[in-house]
Amino acid sequence: MLETKKMVLDLAKLSNGEREELIKLGILSDEDSVIPHIYPSIHEGRPPVSKKAIHAPEVINEAFNYKRPSSFSRGLRLDLGGYTVLLISGTASVSEEGKPVHISDFRAQCWRTYRNITQLLKAEDMTWHDVIRTTNYLRDIERDYKDFNEIRTSFFTWLGLDPLPASTGIQSRLCWETLLVEIEAIAICQTKPAK
Repeated sequence: MLETKKMVLDLAKLSNGEREELIKLGILSDEDSVIPHIYPSIHEGRPPVSKKAIHAPEVINEAFNYKRPSSFSRGLRLDLGGYTVLLISGTASVSEEGKPVHISDFRAQCWRTYRNITQLLKAEDMTWHDVIRTTNYLRDIERDYKDFNEIRTSFFTWLGLDPLPASTGIQSRLCWETLLVEIEAIAICQTKPAK
């Protein structure tokens, strides 16, 4: 049951538009009280896809546990028939305490980002050899792309990746001013048969 104290929103500061949309979503009553969410039975006769949050607390913790919580999982594991898919959220140079690491050092931030993703993959018995796609966000792509590509090429060569993952590079403002690079990854592998 949803409790008001778990809401990040300050209900007293809602705009009229926000209030209207929250009422229409079924979150607020006309009297501005939070309505408990009852899970709909949309999955009757159609089971949901099995999904599990990915964790690697030795290098990076859940964003929701930070001082300023952010509502996303580090990644999700989907078990689809004979395959496992990992969807790894945008990951950056963040420590296990949820603090930015290597401020102003783009190259070190790249390496820490790769380390964090490596540990998320390892937590689900996967490696970079299972990664099929990355999306790479750089705060200043013109300034940093040469270094980014050198590091990525060196890392992937060291790993012996062949073929290389599909990839896109995007210039973007990241969630914290101190972050210079963020990477998303998608990995897939055949599910190991039960012993």
